[in-house]
Order: sequence, then structure tokens, then C-alpha cells
Amino acid sequence: MQFKWNYEPPTPEEKEAAKELGEKLSISPILARLLIRRGIHTESAAKRFFRPQLADLINPFLMKDMDVAVDRLNDAMGRKERILVYGDYDVDGCTAVALVYKFLQQFYSNIDYYIPDRYDEGYGVSMKGLEYAAETGVKLIIILDCGIKAIEEITIAKELGIDFIICDHHVPDDVVPPAVAILNPKRSDDRYPFKHLCGCGVGFKFMQAFAKNNGIPFSRLIPLLDFCAVSIAADLVPVTDENRILAYHGLKQLNQSPSIGLKSIIDICGLSGREIAMSDIIFKIGPRINASGRIEKGKETVDLLVERDYNVALRAARHIDEYNDQRKDIDKQMTEEANHIVEKLESQSHLSSIVLYDENWKKGVIGIVASRLTEIYTRPTVVLTRDGDYATGSARSVTGFDIYSAIKSCSDLLVNFGGHTYAAGLTIRWDDIQVFRKRFQQYVEHHIQPQQIEPLLDIEAFLDFKEITKRLQNDLKRFAPFGPENEKPIFATTGVYDYGTSKVVGREQEHIKLELVDSKSSTVMNGIAFGQSAAARYIKSKRSFDIAYSIEENIFKRSQVQLLIEDIRPSEEEA
Repeated sequence: MQFKWNYEPPTPEEKEAAKELGEKLSISPILARLLIRRGIHTESAAKRFFRPQLADLINPFLMKDMDVAVDRLNDAMGRKERILVYGDYDVDGCTAVALVYKFLQQFYSNIDYYIPDRYDEGYGVSMKGLEYAAETGVKLIIILDCGIKAIEEITIAKELGIDFIICDHHVPDDVVPPAVAILNPKRSDDRYPFKHLCGCGVGFKFMQAFAKNNGIPFSRLIPLLDFCAVSIAADLVPVTDENRILAYHGLKQLNQSPSIGLKSIIDICGLSGREIAMSDIIFKIGPRINASGRIEKGKETVDLLVERDYNVALRAARHIDEYNDQRKDIDKQMTEEANHIVEKLESQSHLSSIVLYDENWKKGVIGIVASRLTEIYTRPTVVLTRDGDYATGSARSVTGFDIYSAIKSCSDLLVNFGGHTYAAGLTIRWDDIQVFRKRFQQYVEHHIQPQQIEPLLDIEAFLDFKEITKRLQNDLKRFAPFGPENEKPIFATTGVYDYGTSKVVGREQEHIKLELVDSKSSTVMNGIAFGQSAAARYIKSKRSFDIAYSIEENIFKRSQVQLLIEDIRPSEEEA
């Protein structure tokens, strides 16, 4: 992939402000400039950014319907009604269910949880789920990470004498379900100051409000913050404001004292004994939590997450690890098939979106394939598979483009849809796919910006190798946790050379392990370039090249700084 490097040199005013802020904080002007570009201009704001405080969490009762939700939950407990915690089968839904169930179970025993089967019931509130609730005497359902569109199902539930409290973060329609309470900061009539909570985050705010109302110390909630960190990372919500506080302390919990279920996943995916970061959740923990819902039943994941016996949890974790291996095989096969289709669509190479479908693709993996294609082709992508007379699909977007609005523009063609800016799901009649593809493409064409469909690397600063010190790397760690709207900083160095020892590595010889020297100093830097072995021949030719990279700690040699190289290109004088 050929990236375009986007670099905006600091203005004189930014340089002066960074110099002053850097002196106050005892950090380099380079890092002070990173703060300023994140909207942090004062010493006090910087200290809040570097040391997020749980005391700064927003009052949960500012969320619309929160008082009603807490009153209804208190009434249910007081009347000893049966409560069902219901959630989606993805990471966000499963962690949300585990968090709410584990917290309430400490104070109330007449409680159960339910995760619908992706293949048998589909997304959201299912009739099978309502039948289960009615048969088991449930009077209150707390639904997490879904439910905001389930008007018909929740109307039926009301007729059955079952109340709903919805905890969702997906964009609501103008008409909402007849639930007792709807907790969703994206409601147009909600004045909650932070709009980007994930589903698990909304569930946490509900439990925070319940605890506050009942005099339960906030400290009882802290052990559940690891679930928040996992869901924030996996659901790719902005890691700013309240999400930054929850992710920061959730990571601390995950590293110091994770729940037994998460500890078993950490152990089976090789993260024991090292500091876990948001990227570890995205690439290792999250996929395993997702795997059982993609291959079999999502409830197995929640069974694992709420397990109290480590040996039982470890056996379950090994089982979902097997699911994850199956998922990877299916994912690889489907992505290869999808790539082959895209390559054949030469007549559509000028289009700014991708809509693909195949009736044999597995429903549980199409979201991953959509993500892969979005990453490879830098286009908003919809991937669909057949379900009887219908097609169900997943959509993924590129930076800055609202794919939910694009899908909503075709709502007259859709049986169902939901989601948010960067990810959405939809159901459509199989015979309407071609019309949808045309309409979706027209919307994207008219609303996307040219820079959004070209691979872009935002370069924060150009550095010489002598500036890359252990202190700089330690100071950069203070910017974590990283994620959307607080991305890991990318730097660049021009005119570097192979020190003579760089080599291709990996099972399929797909990566390059690098030792580099720049043209301005004798400093040698170690680096790793994943999936970029095509550049090896040029590197070994002794010609100079430019690199874009993030600065990491070498996990095998803690005292050593390492460059994680994102892009390699010939230097201008060599091109």
C-alpha cells in the first residue's frame, strides 16, 4: 500500500506555545506540540490528560431517563422480580452483559443473562429471547448494546408484562421503542455532555447511578473497569474525555487484577507477564471474545467472563481460542474471495465504495471481511451474505466518513439497519442488492472527500535518530491509552540507510527486521516493518530511504527503544 504522508509544520505560534508548555511540564517541545494539537494548552489540562481521575467521571444522572431506570431497577429488586440482562453477541455486548450481571449479582440473586444466537435469532431483541423471558418469569429486561430499534419486539414484550431498560449507543430513529427507560447519549433530547460511550460504557454509567442511589461505594465498581477498557478498545470509540478515564483505569485493572475470565484469555493468547495495551485488546483479546459469537454461540463468552473458577475459565478460554482459529481460517478464505471479486471489477475501480455479496459467506465473519477490504482499498465497504430471501450485511468506513448516514439514505430499501459512524449492520431483500449498491455509491460519491479514499499517514514531526531516546519513549507512553481521536503518534525520518544487518523474517518471510542509521548521526535504531518484505531488496541496495513509524518499547529488551515502521519509501534524491 502506498501511503500519502500528511505533515503540517507547526506555526510560529504553535512553536512558541509548545516551548512554554514543554518547559512547564519538563517535556520536549515535540511532545508539547502533540498536546496542543489535541486541544490541550494549559499545564492543568495536561496534568488531567496524563493522569485521568475517576473523580472526574460525569454524573450519571445527567443522562436522560437515568433516574427512571434506577427507580425501575430498585422496584424490581424490592418486589423480587426476575431480571434478565440481555446483550449483543459482539465484544461490546458481551462485556456489557458481564459487567452489569456481575455487579448486580452481588446484591440480588433472581437474575439471569441472555445472548441471542447470531445464526438462529439474529441481532438485537429476538422473539425467541422474549419467549425465554416469558417462560422463566422475567419482568424486567436490561438490554445492552442493542434495542434502540426494537419497536415491534418491545411493544410485544410490554403486552406480555415485561418492561425494558435500554442501554444503547447506536444512533436512534425519530421513533423509539416503548421502553420504561432509554439510556443513550446519542438521543437528540439527551444533554449528557459526552456522546461517544460504547454499550458497555452506558451499562457502567447505569451501574454507577444505581450504586450512587443505593449508597454503594464507588470502589465496588472499580474491579469491573477491565470490561470497559476491553469494550472501548474493541468497539473503536473515541478515546477522549470520559472514555479516556474509563480506558486508563480499565487498563490498570486489566494489568494488575483482571477478572478471572479475562485473566484466562490473557494467559492463552500469550500476554502474561507484559503490559497490556489497547492494541493487544484489538488484536488478541477482542477477537477471542468475538469468536464464539461468530462461530457458535456468544453466550459461551459471557459464561467465561463471569466465571469465578480459574481452571474452569481456562478450559473455556482454550475452547474459544479454537473458535478463533476457525474464524481466522474462514476470514482468510472469504477475504481472498472478496479480493478476487474486487480485482475483477476493473470497470468499478473509479468508484468510491465497495458493495460485495456472496450467498455462501458466513454471517459471523462478514464484519471482519468488510474491515479488511476497507483497510486494503480505503473505501467505505458493505459485505453481504444470503439469509433466505434476505441479505444481511456489515458495513465499515474510512476515517471521517459517516457510513451510518450513507446506509440511512437507502432506508426505504432496508428491512432493518443500525450502527454508528464507522460501523453498521443492515438487512435487505436479496433482490434489492443491485439497487442498494447503486444508491449507496451515489451517496458516497456526493459526500466523501477525496482525501478520505487515499491511504493517509498523519506525520506529527520529523525526527533525527539522536532525538529518539528512552526518555522520549517513556514520555510518549503517558499519551496512552491510544485509539480514535488520540491515535498513537507517527513520526518520520528522512535519508536513512541499512546498517548492514537488516533481514527478512516471519513464517512466510513477510516482515523485515531492521537496523538503520540516519544520515545526520551515527545513531543506530532497531525497527520492525510488518508485512513490508517487498521493500527488502531496495533496503539492501544501500540507497537511502525515508521511514514513517511509531516509537515503541522492545518487549523482549525493555531497556531498548524500537521503531514500529508503518511505511518505507525511497528518499526524494533517490526516487
